[in-house]
Formats: sequence, C-alpha cells, structure tokens
Amino acid sequence: MFTGIVTDVGEIISVEPRGDLRRLRIACAYDADTIALGASIANCGVCLTVVAVAREGGRTVFDVDAAAETLAKTTVGSWKAGTRVNLERALKIGDELGGHIVTGHVDGVAQIVSRDDFDGMARFWIETPHALSRFVAQKGSVALDGVSLTVNEVEGDRFSILLIPHTLAVTAFGGRGAGDALNIEVDLMARYAARLSESAR
Repeated sequence: MFTGIVTDVGEIISVEPRGDLRRLRIACAYDADTIALGASIANCGVCLTVVAVAREGGRTVFDVDAAAETLAKTTVGSWKAGTRVNLERALKIGDELGGHIVTGHVDGVAQIVSRDDFDGMARFWIETPHALSRFVAQKGSVALDGVSLTVNEVEGDRFSILLIPHTLAVTAFGGRGAGDALNIEVDLMARYAARLSESAR
C-alpha cells in the first residue's frame, strides 16, 4: 500500500529485455541499506518488486522486473534510459497517511490534453479511458503517475487537476506536458462504491 506522496524522483539507467520481461535499473537517492530484496516500490504509480540493489557512483541503484501485463497496461513499456519516475516506498505501520490509499495497481493509461502555467502553478486537463471516467468525481482523489491529486473539474472523460509549485518541484510533473501519457489509478473507495451500487441494482 502507498499514499501517493512521492518521496524521490528516480532515473531509469537501463532497460534490458529478457523474453517477456524487462529488467529496469533505476537510480535514486534512497539509502541502499534500507531497501530489502523483495521490497515493493511504486514507480510512477506501478508497484514493482526490488530484485537487486547496489551503490553505483554515489547513487543507490535498484533493479525491478516488469512482466508483459505491466508493459501492456501501463507506461512502463515506453520507459527508456533517462526517463524520470516518481518513487514512493511502501507504507509502514504508523506512517502518516498524507494523500489517499493507493494500491500501486494501475487501472489504465490517461493522457494530458493541456497544461496551463500561472503563478508558479500548473493546471492540467487529463483525458481518461472511458471505462474509468465514472470513477472520477469532482473533489475526489486520483493517483496520476503515483501522485495523489484532487480532481477539480470533470467534463465527460476529461478532468482537471491543479499542481502547486511544491508538487511540480518534487515530482516528475514539472516536465510533463500535452500529449504525455500517465498511469492512472482511480480511488479505491470510488471503485467499491460503484461495485456496491451495481450489486444493489
């Protein structure tokens, strides 16, 4: 489990095809001694398992494997050396829940329609797959590339979010713009509420 509060922005160092898998090596600022083999780390919202960890050139580097399903259903398949990824460590008992409950199981890929910068902030309009739009509500929560965000406006399959200067500075969103793809995970509560409503009918 995660909260959508990014704690580091990593960089893809290498992508190695291994049959249906891809081995990704990611550099980060985390202390290598605190990352256990088998640990879960959210990478742009995708929960991936650490299979190797080391120190290289003053940085911590960890490896993860992405399977065919992950490559097909998320943005991971498009990552290459130099790609910046939002990182979040898995929750520990007693950690502060600063965002909302995020599972790291991406529901689909959304796309940035537009970006409007003003007063150090940025308003993004996002288009989500039609099947997911019913889970997106005004003032509700959504995780985009692993970042917990509040939905401002909703128009059909599109919705807007407003990012403050701090979020733009400490996540990869600072470099995002129109046309970019984003991993989207809808709010867990919205998904269960929709399921209960369907069952009631």
